[in-house]
Order: sequence, then structure tokens, then C-alpha cells
Amino acid sequence: MSVAALQSIDANKAEAGRELTDGFNLMIDALKLNGLTTIYGVPGIPITDFGRMAQAAGIRVISFRHEQNAGNAASIAGFLTKKPGVCLTVSAPGFLNGLTALANATTNCFPMILISGSSEREIVDLQQGDYEEMDQLAIAKPLCKAAFRVLHAADIGIGLARAIRAAVSGRPGGVYLDLPAKLFGQVIDAEAGKKSLVKVIDAAPAQIPAPDAVKRALDVLKSAKRPLIILGKGAAYAQADDTIRSFVEKSGVPFLPMSMAKGLLSDLHPQCAGAARSTVLKDADVVMLIGARLNWLLSHGKGKTWGDAPKKFIQIDIEPKEMDSNVEIVAPVVGDIGSCVQALLSGMGTNWTVAPSDWVNAVKAKREENIAKMAPRLMNNNSPMDYHGALGALRTVIKERPDAILVNEGANTLDLARGVIDMYKPRKRLDVGTWGVMGIGMGFAIAAAIETGKPVLAIEGDSAFGFCGMEIETICRYNLPVCIVIFNNDGIYRGTDVNPTGGPDVAPTVFVKGSRYDKMMEAFDGVGINATTPDELKRAVNEAMDSGKPTLINAVIDPAAGSESGRIGNLNPQSILRKK
Repeated sequence: MSVAALQSIDANKAEAGRELTDGFNLMIDALKLNGLTTIYGVPGIPITDFGRMAQAAGIRVISFRHEQNAGNAASIAGFLTKKPGVCLTVSAPGFLNGLTALANATTNCFPMILISGSSEREIVDLQQGDYEEMDQLAIAKPLCKAAFRVLHAADIGIGLARAIRAAVSGRPGGVYLDLPAKLFGQVIDAEAGKKSLVKVIDAAPAQIPAPDAVKRALDVLKSAKRPLIILGKGAAYAQADDTIRSFVEKSGVPFLPMSMAKGLLSDLHPQCAGAARSTVLKDADVVMLIGARLNWLLSHGKGKTWGDAPKKFIQIDIEPKEMDSNVEIVAPVVGDIGSCVQALLSGMGTNWTVAPSDWVNAVKAKREENIAKMAPRLMNNNSPMDYHGALGALRTVIKERPDAILVNEGANTLDLARGVIDMYKPRKRLDVGTWGVMGIGMGFAIAAAIETGKPVLAIEGDSAFGFCGMEIETICRYNLPVCIVIFNNDGIYRGTDVNPTGGPDVAPTVFVKGSRYDKMMEAFDGVGINATTPDELKRAVNEAMDSGKPTLINAVIDPAAGSESGRIGNLNPQSILRKK
């Protein structure tokens, strides 16, 4: 036998004895290496086996009924943990379902990675009609912080590393990672594959503010006669709780928490101005924004909401482009929230003069006046319930269980709960956020239970629940400690609209009268309860929270209760014309 033939045989033997790996395993190893050990998704072509293998490798794989809900779960997981939540979807329609959640995560500054299988590039690029053919990367790019596609197994480590860094660095947001089907089956040398993986180091480094910016901000704050601090969900995300609390208390300035910042300092804190919101926005002369944006939720920093008193704004944000987005920011402080607030705290020294007492006392008096006015409305035991009576009962539940996580969505259900239910600890209130979208409830509730291990109370409008309600099966399947309360008033906003034509179709905003959502929960072996009074509601919620069993309570609300579009009815255009 020739030397060449012998060399060929030896090479084949060496190849046969070589350890191999593939795209499936490399992606799993890359996720685990970076501590991403939970996946939220929906199985199907081409990622079914990937989900199975990930579970076998010790990654927790939570399978949903709809990709949008899985994406919402991943996004709020990112908010709660400061690590990118991972959502896994199939190609084309499944990718599009997840894309809504990805865009919402980006708008809300939640770190998230949407990983979707996709069709083969050769066929897609020539538009030859592949199974679920779609250029997913091109579609995703405008709707997230960054989008990447991995074509070679050896690049999986780098691809995931880039996605992680993009998701959590600077202003957090959503990232898309495209994995064509052929990638999963690519085989390479196991040792080379191991070397190709990347453990991301310092993915979100501190961004220290400029000393001049810190001094300028403190000088403006010191000059104020009626200062106000507004805390946004960026402050809650930062997890710089002790530093923020120390700064607020040392300043003596009244603070107004945006909805997802509630509990960063207790809503019962003596400086909290939540119950005097209208007064402080209108009368303040210097406003410091910490992780909050002057978007529509704050009337863009101008107009009737802000009154006639001249305003100076100080803004702390990691994104320089956020400054001057609506009004002039006289003291921009650019950097991560923790570093900025620590620098401000240090710059205050030991003899800082607290906010003027006449302003602080005026805010306190207005707050107490408004709380006293509201108190009787929260104590009624009417049947059917109104929003205030029902929320008064749930307010007590949360007060007695400050570690529980509150998920909240709807129109009136959201608007009124935000003002009625006090929060006592940070990152315990999760809601619709910046876009105000409906349908986040069940995804947020599932992720909150999984990521924190705490009991979850989800307060849902009946309309909002319709966007994500099938996930109650997911809650039951994983036996999660989630109690869902549906405020059921038979419709969107109210259940009293009528068809003006007198025809057989109900009005567009009206649902089936007397619906029993609790029966849906019983179908999946969860606990279903129908509550018609605040006392019944409180008793049922306490039992659910004590038991930890998946529970859905159908809270019967007066169909006439509620207002058009909740508290943002001014955003709903109304025709001034009437047809003759």
C-alpha cells in the first residue's frame, strides 16, 4: 500500500475519533456561559429541538401559547434582573408576533433578546418561496436597538456576545438575533467551538457624569424655592435604591414617582407627592428628572399640566440625546443613574440646606387633603362593585403583603389602580409603561413569578385580559403563584354603549354580558372565583395569595363604571360633526 494511502487512512481514523459539536449545542453553551438560563418562547420549526436540548442541558424553557406574551415575559425579566431576557420564536409569523414585544421593550428600555429561527438565506435572498420566507433581519432593524444574523456556527459566541452588550449597555433595549435553520445543524470541532464562545465582561460599564454637570445641577437645585424630584422607571431599573433614597432624603425635596418607580421610596414616605401630583407639577419651579422622560406621560414638560410658573429642568439620563427633547434642560447630567446620583449625593457635602419648609408643608397639606377626600370612596362594599371599592380592597392586600408583585393593565383599571394602590418596595409594580400597550399582563405575571419566586397579583381590565388570557393555561401548567383579578364591567371602558342603528350587533365596545372568566381558569385545573363585593374580593385574593395556587377572580364591576379611554380620553379624537 502506498504512503499516500496510508496517510489517508490515518487521517480518516483521526477524523472519526475527533469530538464534534454543532450549532444547537454551541448556542446552548453560549447562553449558559453568560448566565442566561431561562428562555421564554413557543416551540415550532425550526427551533423545536433547540428548546428540547436547552431544557435537557439545564436551561429553564417556559413554553407559551403566543409569542407576543413570551416576548413580554422576556422583556420584564430583563427589567427585573438587569440581564437580557431571552425570547425564542419560530420563523416569519412567530417572529412577527414576538416583534411587538421587542419593540415595546426597546421603547421601555428593557433589555431583551429575541432569538428567531429563519428560512435559508439563499432562497430568501432570491425570493424563491421558502417555507415561511421572510427577511426577518431587515424587518427587525428599525424596531430595536440592534439586529444581528449568525450564518456560521463558529460565530455563535460572538453573535450572542454582541446581542448581550447591545441589550444592556447605555440605554437598555431590545435586540434581534437571527438564526437560519441550517445554522443549528452545522458541525465543527468541539475544541474549536469551545474556544469560539465568549463570556461577556462588564457588559454595562458605569458611565460617570462630568463634575461640571454635577455642580451645575446642584447649584440649580439649591436655588429652587419649590423643587420637585420625579423618579422614573429608569431609576427603578438601576437598582441604586439606597443611593437614591439617601439623595432624596438629604435634599428634603418632595418626590413624584412615575408608575413603575412607585415603591423606590415608599408611597407613604413623608416626602412622597404622589397624592398631590397636579399641585406639584403646576407649582414647582425646579424639577429634577431621575430616569424619567418628558414624554406624553408628563405632558412633554409643558402646557396646562405644568401651569404658568416658570420651570427649570434638571435631567439625569444615560442617553445624551434625551436632553432638550421637548423643553430646555438647564442642567443635563449624563451617565448611569447610580453613578450620577452618587456624585450628586457626594457633592451635597455635609451642610446641604433642605427644601424650603413652606413648600414642603404646602405639598404635605395638599397630599393629606386629597387622601382624606378619597378615603370614603375606597371603603364602600357596593354590589356590583365600582372601581374605587374594588381597588380599596386590593390596596389593603398589597399593604399587608409588600413583597408581592403587582402587575396592572387596562384603561380605568390601570389609571385608578396607579393612584389608589400604594407600593412599599422597589420593582414591585409592573405595568404598561411608555407605550401604554394592552396585553402585557400574563407575560409579565409569569416572568415575575419565575424570576423572583414571589407571589404575583395581576389586576386586569377585561379588555386588556383578552389580549393575553390564554396564558392562564401556561400559569396552571407551571403551577405559578399568580392570582389574576379581572375587573369585568362587560366592555371596553364601559359595558353600557348601544348600537345607534338599533341593529342586532352590539356596540363595538361591548362584550358578552355577565361573562364568567373564572370558569376559564377552572378548565385548566386552576381556582376560579366569582366576586361581587369588595369584601368577597379581598377574602378571595387573600386565600389565593396564601395558597400560592393559580387563581382567577372574576370581579363583577358595574357596567356603567369607568370613563371613556380612562384618564387619557383627551388623546381619543372626537368628531364634532353629526350626519343629518
